[in-house]
Amino acid sequence: MTQQSERMRMAPISIRLGRFRDLTLVPVIIVLLGAGAFVSPTFLSPENLLNVLQQQTALALVVLAETLILISGKFDLSLESTVGLAPALAVMLVIPPEAGGFGIGLPTFLTIPLCLLIGALIGLFNGFLILRFQLSAFVVTLAMLIVVRGLQLGLTGGKSLFQLPQSFLYLGSASWFGVPVSIWITGVLFAAGIAALGYFRLGRALYAIGGNADAARAAGVRVERVVWGVFVIGGVLAALAGVLTTGWLGSISANQGNGWIFMVFAAAVIGGVSLDGGKGTVFGALTGVLVIGLVENILTLRGVPGEWKQLVYGGIILVALMISRVAGGKAQD
Repeated sequence: MTQQSERMRMAPISIRLGRFRDLTLVPVIIVLLGAGAFVSPTFLSPENLLNVLQQQTALALVVLAETLILISGKFDLSLESTVGLAPALAVMLVIPPEAGGFGIGLPTFLTIPLCLLIGALIGLFNGFLILRFQLSAFVVTLAMLIVVRGLQLGLTGGKSLFQLPQSFLYLGSASWFGVPVSIWITGVLFAAGIAALGYFRLGRALYAIGGNADAARAAGVRVERVVWGVFVIGGVLAALAGVLTTGWLGSISANQGNGWIFMVFAAAVIGGVSLDGGKGTVFGALTGVLVIGLVENILTLRGVPGEWKQLVYGGIILVALMISRVAGGKAQD
């Protein structure tokens, strides 16, 4: 009875701490804002802060995609390759051969829909291999990362694409009411993700599947359909991230998205998303993206060489894991 009473007494404490897990990085963000202001007087200027947000929008969409997949208990390492291939292939279906296209000459207004469709097909194929053949999501998507990246390099000949339709560049370059369109799009999608996981049946299903897929299946959740759908959504979000990156840079490089997956996992982990599935929130992942973006901007303003940035990012992850241990009562594995 004594042990049972002790567990009952400790349970409310754990629940209260768990409610604040999403906010554990808010003090870190405040500290970073202060540190940035100390490093450079231009750090807190509206122009610089908008620039930080715009630079992180594409990465944020991939983090959103990975967060949904991680919560369901799976992985998708191929998202970074989708960021490059989806826009490249879509553009090559539209632009003329002299610009690096296939010469098919599809209407330019189809470029963005084609890009999103390609992302969806990559996610669909990942889900097919994982669910129908019961293969490891980690191994399948690692292989797809290499395959998709190789396909882009092969189709483009390792060259960048520059002569792009203006309609394809719009979302990543235009502004509405003084705020880049990419920020509006990312904000709306994150708000939708927060609402979906917090108030809709799909969100509860993802947490149930990530926590215990067999129990979720016994409770009537169509596990395979939900997981397959999440992979498709992840592919679409990664393709949209490619559109925003292309519009911002004005071209599609042969290595677009290369190496992003490390930053994606860093943002998700420090935002409290569990690699074991069933835990984490979209808002927490968003705070992880903001921390990464602020740190990167501070290091740039401070003139820190790029070679040292990975060390800083790794240190941030380790500190975030310790914070997660204190806030949630259990470290992320």
